[in-house]
Amino acid sequence: MAESRVLLTGEQIAGALDAMAERIAAATPAEARLALVGIRSRGEVLAGRLIAGLKTRRKGTVPLGVLDITLYRDDLALKGGKARVRQTQIDFDVDDALIVLVDDVLYTGRTVRAALDALVDLGRPRAIRLAALIDRGGRELPIQPDYVGVRLDEPVEHVKVRLVEPDGADRVEVQ
Repeated sequence: MAESRVLLTGEQIAGALDAMAERIAAATPAEARLALVGIRSRGEVLAGRLIAGLKTRRKGTVPLGVLDITLYRDDLALKGGKARVRQTQIDFDVDDALIVLVDDVLYTGRTVRAALDALVDLGRPRAIRLAALIDRGGRELPIQPDYVGVRLDEPVEHVKVRLVEPDGADRVEVQ
C-alpha cells in the first residue's frame, strides 16, 4: 500500500471552501431561493461551512438540509447488514428551490446519483447544482460538479477527507 500524503491542510480546506462560497454566491441570482443539502456525513459538515461563507455574501438566510442516501445506493444489497440508515433532515420545501448538493469527494458519481434520486423524492427543485471539495475524476456516470475545491489531475488510490467535527482535525490525505 502506498504511503499517505497530505493534499490539503486545514487552512487550504478553509480557503477552498471560501472560494467555493464566493462562486456559489456569484452564480446564484439574488431572488433565487437558495438552499444547501449536505450528503451524510462529511458533506453535511462542508455544507454548514459553506453556509457560513455565504452569510457575508448573500442577504437572508440559506437553509441547510442533510440527506441520507443509504437506501438509494446501488450497492445496498452488497452491504447487507452493514448498511447504517440515518435520518434525512430537510426542514424546508425543496419545490422551486435552487439546491446546492454538497459532498466531500466526487469519484464515480454513484453517490451523487443516489442523492439526486433521494432529493427528487422530496419534491421538484428549480435546479440542483453540485459542490464537491475534491473531484478525483474516474466517473462511471455522466455527473460533473458545478463548484469544486480541488480537482485532482493524477490518479490516486484513496482520498480521505478529515474534518474537525467528526475526526478532530482538518486535512485531506491521498494515497
